[in-house]
Amino acid sequence: MTKHLQEEGPSGGDGRPDAEDESLLNRRSLLAGTAGLVSAMLMGSMTPAAEAATENSPEDPTRVPGATPTAYGQRSAFEKAVRIPRSWWSSLTPLQDSHGILTPSSLHFERHHNGVPTIHPTQHRLLIHGMVDQPWTFAMEDLKRFPSVSRLAFIECSGNSAAEWRGPTGQTAQQTHGLTSTSEWTGVALKTVLQEVGMNPEASWMLAEGGDAAAMTRSLPLASILEEAILCYAQNGEPLRPEQGYPLRLLIPGWEGNTCIKWLRRLKLGKAPFMTREETSQYTDLMPDGTARQFTMVMEAKSVITSPSGGQHIQPGFLEIRGLAWSGRGRIASVEVSTDGGRSWRQAALQEPILPKCHTRFHLSWRWNGEDVILQSRCLDDTGYRQPDRTALVAVRGVNSVYHYNAIQSWHIAADGKVSNVHA
Repeated sequence: MTKHLQEEGPSGGDGRPDAEDESLLNRRSLLAGTAGLVSAMLMGSMTPAAEAATENSPEDPTRVPGATPTAYGQRSAFEKAVRIPRSWWSSLTPLQDSHGILTPSSLHFERHHNGVPTIHPTQHRLLIHGMVDQPWTFAMEDLKRFPSVSRLAFIECSGNSAAEWRGPTGQTAQQTHGLTSTSEWTGVALKTVLQEVGMNPEASWMLAEGGDAAAMTRSLPLASILEEAILCYAQNGEPLRPEQGYPLRLLIPGWEGNTCIKWLRRLKLGKAPFMTREETSQYTDLMPDGTARQFTMVMEAKSVITSPSGGQHIQPGFLEIRGLAWSGRGRIASVEVSTDGGRSWRQAALQEPILPKCHTRFHLSWRWNGEDVILQSRCLDDTGYRQPDRTALVAVRGVNSVYHYNAIQSWHIAADGKVSNVHA
């Protein structure tokens, strides 16, 4: 294991790059970037997806030789589902185009606080210090020597559906609920690594810090996370994508996404919250009386109908209502669907697998007669918590918060078949 706390690089006596070394590094970076760009252009020109996008598909594919193998797989050029970059700091998952419960890594939503850093895996280090017997730094190869664990879990930004607090803003399910995704996460259990460094039994809080330009930090209560938290280096069977924290991120199943620190570089154990910027001025829930709830990490039960949903058009007749439900407290126990704005409810079928702290797919057969209707879904988790309607949520929380909006989502289907977002 790597025990040093600081590495030497090309520098002068004061630890900073001297002019000659800095110039050399800049030239190397420029050459490497140019070579990478040329390589990407050459490789891109030969991919089947690029060829398919510019050529018509054959009338009879059985009479035309197919494409040859490629070094990295591409989806069909006819599939167009993409993330929507909402700003410089986030992009939204196309939930309305999803199948099953897993989100492809390339479509997993993004949330970062000062851009996506470029980190070389052999240079990355994780420092664990504070209330431990032996402060230690781990290289990535050190962490990968520990027994690995994998699990499916959703991650949801606490600001998912934030724009819905004050009105029906989002036009599609992607825009209203797209800051959540489910993946298979692989890494080493946090408790395994903490046992290795000797966690002080009196330690009750942990500071997690990222290696991005924001140095994103959160305080986490150890007792609540120790059994499930994972130091992840892989997602859906391959190394993490850069925007998902490559080469290392923290996963706390069921907790708001900002606690799952990406580009993880430091863990410090202590006896109290560290009261960082991200848990004082940010990520607090402003209440109607002007007070703010703090450390509200668990994402409550929530559901959304993804088909039919906003932006879609349907025709009268039979269709299957489909959607996703999830809870940071545990498993989804049931989902109900209303086709009359909440006056009556029918039990939806849950599709296996039904896993704790994971997206669960539901469906219900329905025949639309062409009249104006409002579709809604509500879920119940195995702790007995039921997703609230908007009126009940606002009565308790007001409309000044931007976090933890989990009210029932309503979709209006007009007589012409157009589906739109409404608050009912």
